[in-house]
Amino acid sequence: MNYKRTKLACYSAYVTMASAFALPPLLFVTFHDMYGVSYTNLGTLVLINFCTQLTVDLILSFFSKYFNEKFLVRVMPIITSLGLAFYAFSPLIFPNSVFTGFVIATVIFSISAGLSEVLVSPVVAALPSDNPGRDMSFLHSLYGVGVTVVILISTVFFKLFGSENWSYLTLIFAALPISTTVLFMISPMPDMTPSETSNGGERSKKYVVGLALCVACIFFGSCAENTMSNWVSSFMENAIGIDKALGDILGTAMFAILLALTRMGYAKFGKSITPILFVGMIGAAACYLIAGLSTNSVVALIACALTGMFTSMLWPGALIFMEEKLPGAGVAAYALMASGGDLGASIAPQLLGIVVDKVTASSFAANLATQTGLTAEQIGMKSGMLLTTVFPLIGIVALVITVRYFKKKNI
Repeated sequence: MNYKRTKLACYSAYVTMASAFALPPLLFVTFHDMYGVSYTNLGTLVLINFCTQLTVDLILSFFSKYFNEKFLVRVMPIITSLGLAFYAFSPLIFPNSVFTGFVIATVIFSISAGLSEVLVSPVVAALPSDNPGRDMSFLHSLYGVGVTVVILISTVFFKLFGSENWSYLTLIFAALPISTTVLFMISPMPDMTPSETSNGGERSKKYVVGLALCVACIFFGSCAENTMSNWVSSFMENAIGIDKALGDILGTAMFAILLALTRMGYAKFGKSITPILFVGMIGAAACYLIAGLSTNSVVALIACALTGMFTSMLWPGALIFMEEKLPGAGVAAYALMASGGDLGASIAPQLLGIVVDKVTASSFAANLATQTGLTAEQIGMKSGMLLTTVFPLIGIVALVITVRYFKKKNI
């Protein structure tokens, strides 16, 4: 079969999926100012996003045989459109409790996002290819491209029409996934049945333990990537004091651009994923430390942007590593990996939001503010960044354990 359209549809799915991830964080300050949504509740939206995806991941992990996977792939972009449309109409539907509307909308488009990350990767892995690892890296690079497009369009829109008209922008992005559904409808789907390598006896035990270790690696990698991607816009504006438009372009957009370029670079030149994962974890830890400790706005901005480069391969790289060590794992294994990634993306950004609110309201921040010239909110934001450093540091330990396990077991 000719799977060119299938691969194009998968690529399109990752580009359009970016709107469900990238747009809400760009609106956090707007929601805080227009509707009085606290930073804790904004972090809760991120938590709900990834917890919903985690639920989808777990359902498909254990009950994938009861679902028509090819049908789910084809309808998931429509669910994204419905969720974003509900997001846009939330102030009209829930005028006295806009946050309730945001929660419902987040659940809807998060279902689609969960389906996308569970199903699209195994579709690409199942397509005939000379180098499936590079195809996987390129697929995930397109997420960064999509984020960049969302940021640039949003920045121009807000400059021209004001952030108070955010709902119209959301409706524009809600229309885009429809084309992806059309592509999937006219494209053949490969067989995604897992191989038999994971079944039986000692091999099965090694497989389960190895997969669990890979899940741990993607968890900490996701913590490192998604905390910055969800909070960099607010950090630029409130902690560093950069204008929103400039901060979104230099911070959020550069994060996404470096993330996309690094993944594309691996897709073209990459050979061994293991050293890339180690460098990514170490670099991410350094960037969070610099962002949290630096008093220089330019240095902090550069650290935030470089986090995109260092964390770029932590999620797709863990998938590539898993596929290399446990080939033919199937949809259930990808769903478990996505579960680990979504759990990390749920916990870490929410934790940062809680830290920001708690530290900002503390006497510690008030006292430190008088000594440093910073505001209590700036201190809260920086404290959250410093706390996030712990995730890539633990990730380094998890990687060491995982690599040694596979080497010992000769898998």
